[in-house]
Amino acid sequence: MRPNTIISAFGATAATAAAVGLVFAAGPPAAADGKWCDHSVCIRTYDTGTYLGRVEVSVVNTDQQHKISARVWTTNGWSARTKTQAVSASRTYRAKAYPQRHFPEGTRLCAEGFQAGESVGITCITLSK
Repeated sequence: MRPNTIISAFGATAATAAAVGLVFAAGPPAAADGKWCDHSVCIRTYDTGTYLGRVEVSVVNTDQQHKISARVWTTNGWSARTKTQAVSASRTYRAKAYPQRHFPEGTRLCAEGFQAGESVGITCITLSK
């Protein structure tokens, strides 16, 4: 991994979050390959810099069996939906998306988890060098 290549957690200002109706968790800069979570939804990347080959999304299921899926997207237009699966109580749903491309620096990568069709959270990170 190149030492000057990082992905930093994205923290939206209150005004921006209110304008789009979303809340993003703020956090310190992190190494390019890593895991970032916001409540029930996590994003894990395995690549460096602005290249994303594989992205893993996990959604924690708590109280009962649910059909769970996720949506992964970037702010420059790439997106993917994951397969819907029935997940037992107290289990974690995991799915992978494969962007396999370079993105412009500053692009946000987001993942949203769904249980029974209802959103359970969104996590976003910002790609940077």
